[in-house]
Amino acid sequence: MIELESYLLLSAITFVIGVIGVLTRRNAIIVFMSIELMLNSVNLTLVAFSAFLGDPTGQMLVFFVMTVAAAEAAVGLAIIIALFRNKQTLNIDEINILKW
Repeated sequence: MIELESYLLLSAITFVIGVIGVLTRRNAIIVFMSIELMLNSVNLTLVAFSAFLGDPTGQMLVFFVMTVAAAEAAVGLAIIIALFRNKQTLNIDEINILKW
């Protein structure tokens, strides 16, 4: 059986990769995928602790996180498509529609 530390290490690595993607990339799609990667790493941590402690509460919480992530994906992609139609770019630095 795989130990809890292995799951937590994998979760930490994927979370750090997601944070690096959010901080360094300028493409809105890549930033969006990095946020999803961070949410999935949190889900892995919740499932790992839930299995380790023998309590199904963490696994039930994962379903709520997945529901929020699905709604966020739908709304986020709609916003990205609308921004692309208006500005013809997905570069975050060039999207400045909130400036006067």
